[in-house]
Amino acid sequence: MQPSPGTPQQYHKGLLEACPFPLLVIDSEGKITEHNAAALSLTGRTSAELMFTSIFDHVSGELSGTEIHNKIFSGNNRFECPLSLRHKNNSYTDISFTGSVFFDAVTNTQGALVLLKEAAAGDDIKNENAEYYRALVQTNPDPVFVVNREGYITDVNPAAEMAANAGREKLIGSEFSILFTKEKEAKKACRKIFKQGTLRDHELTFREGTLTDVFLGGSVYMNEKGEVEGIMITLHDISALKKNERKLIRANKKAEKARRMAEDAMKAKQQFLSNMSHEIRTPMNSIIGFTKVIMKTELTEKQREYLSAIKLSGDTLIVLINDILDLAKVDAGKMTFERIPFRIRESVSAMLHLFETRIQEKNIRLFKEFDPSIPKVLVGDPVRLRQVVLNLISNAVKFTSHGSITMGMKLKKEDSDNATLEFSITDTGIGIPANKIDSVFEMFEQAGNNTTRLYGGTGLGLAIVKQLVENQGGNVWVKSEPGKGSSFGFSLTFGKTDVKIQTEAEAETTLRPRKKIKGIHVLVAEDNTLNQLLMKTILSDFGFTLDIAPDGKTAMEKLEKTRYDIVLMDLQMPGASGFEVTEFVRQKLRSGVPIIALTADVTDADVKKCKAVGMNDYVSKPVDDKLLYNKMLGLLRKNIPKEKPSRSKRTPLLFRERIAKSASRKRIR
Repeated sequence: MQPSPGTPQQYHKGLLEACPFPLLVIDSEGKITEHNAAALSLTGRTSAELMFTSIFDHVSGELSGTEIHNKIFSGNNRFECPLSLRHKNNSYTDISFTGSVFFDAVTNTQGALVLLKEAAAGDDIKNENAEYYRALVQTNPDPVFVVNREGYITDVNPAAEMAANAGREKLIGSEFSILFTKEKEAKKACRKIFKQGTLRDHELTFREGTLTDVFLGGSVYMNEKGEVEGIMITLHDISALKKNERKLIRANKKAEKARRMAEDAMKAKQQFLSNMSHEIRTPMNSIIGFTKVIMKTELTEKQREYLSAIKLSGDTLIVLINDILDLAKVDAGKMTFERIPFRIRESVSAMLHLFETRIQEKNIRLFKEFDPSIPKVLVGDPVRLRQVVLNLISNAVKFTSHGSITMGMKLKKEDSDNATLEFSITDTGIGIPANKIDSVFEMFEQAGNNTTRLYGGTGLGLAIVKQLVENQGGNVWVKSEPGKGSSFGFSLTFGKTDVKIQTEAEAETTLRPRKKIKGIHVLVAEDNTLNQLLMKTILSDFGFTLDIAPDGKTAMEKLEKTRYDIVLMDLQMPGASGFEVTEFVRQKLRSGVPIIALTADVTDADVKKCKAVGMNDYVSKPVDDKLLYNKMLGLLRKNIPKEKPSRSKRTPLLFRERIAKSASRKRIR
């Protein structure tokens, strides 16, 4: 099919002017918006006198202007009636008034095409009108087919001959539907036109040398008796539109495929990091744990120095692992922050204590400048705050060989609900070149090419600081001068609260009795032999007795046969995972025994899964023995059974049962 010549506006205007009969275009209100030269000649008026006047001001007859308007716009067929046309000189001429509505792209009525023809020729008017309409059809650049009720072609225009690649004689009398790839759809479209009167934008594929997509539109036409005689069908080429549509579909498919690949890559990355975290943390748990155990024994000064170095190296490696995992969480959009009350001075000071040994070794001084007006207890995420401070202090210590490091914390803004604090870590170290200042917070960036070789590091620490601060609504900054030092700062807003929080020393005094507690029976489900030995050492120091299950299946068997006060559950074990063992305990055994997960994975997904299957709490590896003890004792005190379990024979009371019995006696008194 050939494209339409010129623009639609040029084509439309050309049709008007080419028509030998007076033609007017009116809008839905009846105002004249366009005309041809024959209309000016008939009315005797100029274009300025005719444009935007009401058509009904120029004609009169048995029907009022409102009635004629309603007749034209009430249906989809042509309306004809005899009227009188008033000339400019106030003389009148009998005319035949013919109106036909036209629509926009979404089938809303836009206006009507009006033909005015002198009625002196009597019955010949209809023949002349027919000739006019035939002229319109013949000059239409889109293919036009006239089809009878039986579905056969009775007339075509030149554009239809070109589209079908066949002459008029061959097309007339042939079945219209065979011109399309889907004949049934074409027949269905014709039936709709006969039934509804009109049809617009019915999509079909026209069969020609190359298949072409078209919109089929049509309307019925009637004979002198007002009976529907056939339909007039126009085909509009939409092959370019469909081509663009197919391109868009292909582009969307590619985009969807790329999105799925990105999601799969992110999942693979998360799984890899989770596995690596587990594999690294498991041996680190033994290294740091046994180092702590040995440091509690009698040692020479040189041995304690060596062990301190081992512990410091292990702690540094754990910080690096945390940084990598946190960056992965940011990439996945899964970074979350707690909102809990905490003592901010004690929290920050605890971080500074970790660096006392290194600071003393380097013979530098550490100063603290804490604003006394800062509230003692604030609401936020203390773990993330300590992580930010740890990274910044670690950098300051690393790059400072003489002078001092100052940790500042001041109240910047405060209202009844929130307090905004400004933190600063200032050192007298090597400083940062001016051309590197803007990039120090970017991932894997360091101040110079020799920085990694001379001082170590990965370039992740400051990237983590930026992410942790900005994801909590704060901001970070840096000022530095090479050779004189650097000052890193950040601001964060915390909630205010009246809740009183115990210090770590107070909490430990409350939870840790002076004497070791006897009679607590613990099951440790752990497959790593070194970690088994470590847990045995730690729990023995607590005064607890324990059984070891080297795999998930053994853990199930022991839990089915023996009643324990509490269970420490590794998540990744052969035979059955910690999740599967917990489900077995909660669903099949119907046991409420407290379960603490020992996990090398600290992702949100694993924490949520622990809670979902029924675990009471979790402790990440490397295990902090104080934290483990406090969590175990807290759960033992909370999980007092409401009813005593039945016994087939006398067995020693479990620790939590002795607590329940003691509490019962107190209530009786």
